[in-house]
Amino acid sequence: MWRFILRRLMWMIPTLVIISIISFIIIQLPPGDYLASYIARLESRGSNVDQATIDSLRMRYGLDDPLIVQYFKWLGNILLHGNFGYSFEWRLPVSQLILERLPMTFMVATASLLFAWSVALPIGIFSAVKQYSLADYFFTVLGFLGLGIPNFMLALVFLYVSNRYFGLSVGGLFSPAYLNAPWGIHKILDLLSHLWIPVIIIGTAGTAGLIRITRANVLDELRKPYVETARSKGLHPMLLILKYPVRIALNPFISSIGFILPGMISGEVIVSIVLNLPTTGPLLYSALLSQDTYLAGAFVLMLAVLTVIGVLISDILLAWLDPRIRLS
Repeated sequence: MWRFILRRLMWMIPTLVIISIISFIIIQLPPGDYLASYIARLESRGSNVDQATIDSLRMRYGLDDPLIVQYFKWLGNILLHGNFGYSFEWRLPVSQLILERLPMTFMVATASLLFAWSVALPIGIFSAVKQYSLADYFFTVLGFLGLGIPNFMLALVFLYVSNRYFGLSVGGLFSPAYLNAPWGIHKILDLLSHLWIPVIIIGTAGTAGLIRITRANVLDELRKPYVETARSKGLHPMLLILKYPVRIALNPFISSIGFILPGMISGEVIVSIVLNLPTTGPLLYSALLSQDTYLAGAFVLMLAVLTVIGVLISDILLAWLDPRIRLS
């Protein structure tokens, strides 16, 4: 096991270097750069920008350097100083912008993940055990609706219904009175009163997909001979289901970790914009829209690192959970 982990860690280094190169190139592919967008915005307001000012700004932001020089400066600052660069749009260090929004992002994503797991696992098991029952059909239809309805549409429906019929505003994670208030028990309670809405909306699609996967995996295991053998020996039905088929059905939950970690950072971008959530999703969208190179590059690189780490963790946990997986 330790040799497998060490080998995977060694492969992570060239993988991340290649990903960083590709990410930086992809960010630079759109025509123009941040300075071109900035000048276009100034000219649209009637401001004239002379060539000397343009050259000064280009030199200040390092945009006059060749692409390869910009890349090595960016990567060198990250590796040697932990400096992800300076955001052109926000006029702040990239690391400061990201760290300000990470706590709320992790909280929303973790709560959504726990919601999806806690709902999908029991419903998936129940649907498999009670196959073709009325409850199974109900949860099947509910799962298809969850997969088919976009999350941003659910967010819009929540906003409309809460405002139209209950006179409530569900946008954001805090009420206006607690937005800039110091942390305390009342602010925490206000946060919890707003948190359940984005958790349900973001977790809906993941819950529906995991229900279908869990049901299919448990059904596949229930039809195998070892289950019939254990049942014939008098093993309690509930213990039989939880000890064998459910253990195998947990594999999709474990393998999804590789995509959960980057999802915690990026979040549901459109849902976050619709609900006005202070997470990293809208920040990433704004950086890509304005071609804020270093901010967008830091996000893309962070997502890549978390994906590689998540896949490593899921592989290790799968090998520990499922004895059928061998690391030879």
